[in-house]
Amino acid sequence: MYSIDMTSHLSARRIALLTCVAALAWAATAWTSAQTRSAKPLLTVYKSSTCGCCVNWVEHMKANGFEVKAIDVDDIDKVKQEHGVPASAASCHTGIVNGYVVEGHVPADAVLKMLHDKPAIAGIAVPGMPVGAPGMEVPGAPKQPYTIVSFDKSGKTAVYDKR
Repeated sequence: MYSIDMTSHLSARRIALLTCVAALAWAATAWTSAQTRSAKPLLTVYKSSTCGCCVNWVEHMKANGFEVKAIDVDDIDKVKQEHGVPASAASCHTGIVNGYVVEGHVPADAVLKMLHDKPAIAGIAVPGMPVGAPGMEVPGAPKQPYTIVSFDKSGKTAVYDKR
């Protein structure tokens, strides 16, 4: 006749149960992490309804992995003031993504770098409307060099990148 040690049997069941729970928790975390990584950043763009280059920039951002919500506004200067865009950094449209301001024709890769690095700034901008910046491409025209600036909440700007 065999004797059964109930203590070791219950311990084995507990270990099996805990292993299953741990595996399920790991799978849920991995799935959530994959969903977060694959989610497109939501970029809200405030622009004039009559500006074609703004539409081109929105398309550039969509083509480079952003979900874009474009909102036509009557007073773009009011939007810039509300979000602390310094006059020296102003352009034709203003975007908001993950709490950062994106002013003007900023390339998508610069926005992605900012979102990845999470610098202590209010946002980045391409002042003016330089030919060759995303959305400002002009067939046959040479690309102008331009500077991407960062700015803080007090309006202080600094060079972020040069193109």
